[in-house]
Amino acid sequence: MASSCSRKLLLLRKSLCRALKPNSSSLIQRSFLSTSTHKYLLEPSGTISKSLLSKVSRSYCSRSSPLQDASEGPAAIDYRSLLQEDEYHRLANATIHDLLDKLEEYGDSVDIDGFDVDYGNEVLTLKLGSLGTYVINKQTPNRQIWMSSPVSGPSRFDWDQSSQGWIYRRTKANLQKVLEDELEKLCGSAINLS
Repeated sequence: MASSCSRKLLLLRKSLCRALKPNSSSLIQRSFLSTSTHKYLLEPSGTISKSLLSKVSRSYCSRSSPLQDASEGPAAIDYRSLLQEDEYHRLANATIHDLLDKLEEYGDSVDIDGFDVDYGNEVLTLKLGSLGTYVINKQTPNRQIWMSSPVSGPSRFDWDQSSQGWIYRRTKANLQKVLEDELEKLCGSAINLS
């Protein structure tokens, strides 16, 4: 058992030594080739303390991801453009209450078993029976409206001043338009939420 552990430690040391070669151009790698670290990595009789191994492992694995393509995530937030809290509440409340009224009217025009609209604690819930449930709520710290959809999953909508609407930054989709399209497909009847 002890021999197996010693072999594993030796393999780990060799792997770390290869990864932390002195001729490497990486600042992270070179910073851990201090005398004491180098001694522990190269001496077969030395032992690697847990704290040293943890320090090397964290630093070695803390490299930035090669996935820096902007298409793989949402656009950066311009925090200067965030709404003031009172303005955010005014816009978000108006949007959610308008959706509530229009969804209640829509429920009277469609024949969906289990259709129910509920609003409480600043959360709008639209139940469509076996078709799924929508949850729309405010996220004040982010100045966003979040929607969970049985069709498209979770989305976070930011207020867009130029279009005067709530826009999902990743897809540039408008909250009302997403709901209109999805509800028409699910329920078989068009709805106008704009």
